[in-house]
Amino acid sequence: MGLPGLLCAVLLAACCCCRRAAGVPGEVEQLEPELVEVEVGSTALLKCGPSHSQGNFSHVDWFSVYKEKPTLIFRVRQSQGQSEPGEYQHRLSLQDKGTTLALAHVTPHDERIYLCQGKRPRSQEHRIQLRVYKAPEEPSIQANALGISVNSREPEEVATCVGRNGYPVPQVIWYKNGWPLKEQKNRVHIQSSQIVESSGLYTLRSVLKAQLLKEDKDAQFYCELNYRLPSGNHMKESKEVTVPVFYPAEKVWLEVEPVGILKEGDRVEIRCLADGNPPPHFSISKQNPSTREVVEETADDDGVLVLEPAQKEHSGLYECQGLDLETTASLLSDQRELLVNYVSDVRVNPMAPESQEGSSLTLTCEAESNQILEFQWLREKTGEVLEKGPVLQLNNLKRDAGGGYCCMASVPSVPGLNRTQLVNVAIFGSPWMAVKKRKVWVQENTMVNLSCEASGHPRPTISWSVGGAANEQDQGPQSVLSIVNVLVTPELLGTGAECVASNSLGKNTTVIFLELASNRTTGPITSTVGPHARANGTSTEKKLPEPQSKGVVIVAVTVCLLVLAVLGAVLYFFYKKGKLPCGRSGKQEITLPPSHKSEFVVEVKSDKLPEEMGLLQGSNGDKRAPGDQGEKYIDLRH
Repeated sequence: MGLPGLLCAVLLAACCCCRRAAGVPGEVEQLEPELVEVEVGSTALLKCGPSHSQGNFSHVDWFSVYKEKPTLIFRVRQSQGQSEPGEYQHRLSLQDKGTTLALAHVTPHDERIYLCQGKRPRSQEHRIQLRVYKAPEEPSIQANALGISVNSREPEEVATCVGRNGYPVPQVIWYKNGWPLKEQKNRVHIQSSQIVESSGLYTLRSVLKAQLLKEDKDAQFYCELNYRLPSGNHMKESKEVTVPVFYPAEKVWLEVEPVGILKEGDRVEIRCLADGNPPPHFSISKQNPSTREVVEETADDDGVLVLEPAQKEHSGLYECQGLDLETTASLLSDQRELLVNYVSDVRVNPMAPESQEGSSLTLTCEAESNQILEFQWLREKTGEVLEKGPVLQLNNLKRDAGGGYCCMASVPSVPGLNRTQLVNVAIFGSPWMAVKKRKVWVQENTMVNLSCEASGHPRPTISWSVGGAANEQDQGPQSVLSIVNVLVTPELLGTGAECVASNSLGKNTTVIFLELASNRTTGPITSTVGPHARANGTSTEKKLPEPQSKGVVIVAVTVCLLVLAVLGAVLYFFYKKGKLPCGRSGKQEITLPPSHKSEFVVEVKSDKLPEEMGLLQGSNGDKRAPGDQGEKYIDLRH
């Protein structure tokens, strides 16, 4: 070393000694700073070195070092602290007898080195590195809703992950189906960026780009944020998302619903399916098995052909064609046979059967099907099974054998597949009427509907003995109901109404008696005829006497006896007074035993009918003499 170099070295050493003696902060021997970690918003405790004694803190200066430039922020004089004006002015305070400087409401801007410097007995300093942390918010993820084609030659955007308000910047890791993704040339690319908010916190934005395959159509993607707090390392995960993946179809096939045996009347869906996304454009064609003719069917945009209701004409071989509109490639499915089981319309011979009473009748049933058929005959009004087989034999026909008979043709191997045909058997005969006579309760001078029903073959017609517009309604092939609206007059109350049913074989009559409702004491009484009388009777019956209630008879007898007792007492009174002359005309004396000589006999006249006078017979059962004029002696001596 030359003389100039030696002089420079001496001057440099002297300068350093002078600066150290002057106590310039930051110029002392550089030691590793003490590390203090806190979370944003908490209080940082900065201790001015553990080795200083109590006397060392009576005169201390605190500095914040930013970009290697120290700035005085706090003074301690005689153990009393004073903040310097600036950003720390209201957030600093002394603790632990002046050994600790407390920094409240820590922000990311507070992350730096802090230096405390003691002046007595000699210049000393202690450096503290403050680290600030803030956990980011839950990461949000947004998938690419437009989808990615497997034919893309470059990585396409899969999803974007955003983590907000963290400090420092968290690390992001992408996952697919639970496995972490790493950068791969031309396959996987992760692009991350961060934004510094005014608060000093960071917002991280990470974009995953990748080339996807057909196998990734159901892949689950998510991102993970890794960050540190004073308590250690932590992480947060986003939700999982899927991305639409577009790939051409490699196969087309048909599905039919419902699965299993089909029959006429079912709702059948023929659906085209493919393993491509989006699915190709579908068309459905049907080939007739017998003619080999191919017809294109009309399906909807989703490739679904609905047959409702299914018919036997829908049977055939169906095929689906898929056309990729992007590549113009066409795919054909395998042919699928569709069989719709059927039963044709049932035919009955004869179609309109009719016969005489006592004769026989044969009904034959026919139908066609692609399966084996079973036949059975049922009575319409009862549902009773009369015969199993296509032929029904009716012998010795009666009038009540007329009516509906149903032939059912069914396929045992296909549940629910059957058809029926109803035929009405007509038995020649004069009109039948269910009611020969009946009573109707009415009010005078009001309109009332009178009805009359009859059946027979040929079909009868009904006429009325009263005026008024009659309305006829068909009740069946051989039955008719007639309704007439009439005014209730005194004449109609006296004569009643008569309806007459007639056909070429005879006639029958129903008589309707009208009674005023004000005279009604019991319910209306209707006289009907049984099946045998109805079938054979064709003449009008006479009005039958109305049956009397037993209770009414007892009450009537009791009242009559009470009246007779009172009348007998009155007559006895006049007899005693001598004001009642007793003639012998029409008088019949009753022979009594001697012990009853003082008893007397009272003569009473009665206007009762002969059959009702039996109630007034004496206790000995004597009846009235043929020449008697209705007079009767009643013994009142008891």
